[in-house]
Amino acid sequence: MRRAAAAAPAPNAMSAPRPLASGKAFDRPIVMVGMMGAGKSAIGRRLAQRLGLPFIDADAEIERAAGCTIEEIFEKHGEAVFRDGERRVIARLLDGPVGVLATGGGAFIDPETRARIRSRAITVWLKADLDTLVERVSRRNHRPLLKGGDPREILTRLMATRNPVYGEADITVETGDAPTAATVERVIEALAALGPRAAAERRA
Repeated sequence: MRRAAAAAPAPNAMSAPRPLASGKAFDRPIVMVGMMGAGKSAIGRRLAQRLGLPFIDADAEIERAAGCTIEEIFEKHGEAVFRDGERRVIARLLDGPVGVLATGGGAFIDPETRARIRSRAITVWLKADLDTLVERVSRRNHRPLLKGGDPREILTRLMATRNPVYGEADITVETGDAPTAATVERVIEALAALGPRAAAERRA
């Protein structure tokens, strides 16, 4: 069974990187999955700091490899070309040093990418409610899948199809409107509680 995060402790200030209280060391990447606006990059970056691991944003790496923005890739070449590049970039990143990897909202939905991530990494689904996602994505107008439509309607449709797939992640953490530091604490607690056998069973 997937391990749910415990109730959030009182948030404290960011400190120097430290190991988990359980003393667990990671031999595989930690991959953040979930909808656009769930906070994968912000929480992943802070999580990496806390664990003393490198942080990588898959979308930033895709843009670096392509020499243009994701929005430009969608406009010039379409989603299929973007997903192909995304598969190749994520495969390369999973072969790199162990760290925390934030992925785009559609990465874990792609069957090939999902299978690779599940076999090579610990997956964390950052689960946010619709109102939270709508509020967050409204801050910037750079998401290709939200172009030309009502964000709430598009997000509702995407959540209906994507959330069951995100549910295959090893860990689920509800984000809501909690401060980033508090959500990071919940992820750390869930990682500490996730035993090797449980993770292996989830990936089987």
